[in-house]
Amino acid sequence: MKEFVEPLGKRIVIRKDESRQTTRGGIVLPDKAEIPTITGRVVEVSAQIERDEDFPIQKYDKVLFHPKNAIPVDFEPDNLLYVVPIEDVVAVFRRVKAVPRAVETADGDDEVDE
Repeated sequence: MKEFVEPLGKRIVIRKDESRQTTRGGIVLPDKAEIPTITGRVVEVSAQIERDEDFPIQKYDKVLFHPKNAIPVDFEPDNLLYVVPIEDVVAVFRRVKAVPRAVETADGDDEVDE
């Protein structure tokens, strides 16, 4: 029998990304450094959130969330799963396809830059 976690109410389940010990600028963070917001992937969405058009969050979205009210799920040995209230999700990362932009030529005509 396979187990899974289904969030109830206005909550989602997030798999927290691995924490980085070095910033992009090369600064090494101490082990105890606490970052107030963290990122992760949505692994499950409650039925209430799925039906609500005000929350455009879907399974597999990458999100930025505040961990203060996140409840760790003792489901994995390294405890990367968290049940998070939707109010603590502060951003959803989206990708858009690059749209070719028009470049004006010397004679005033627009050309598509690809």
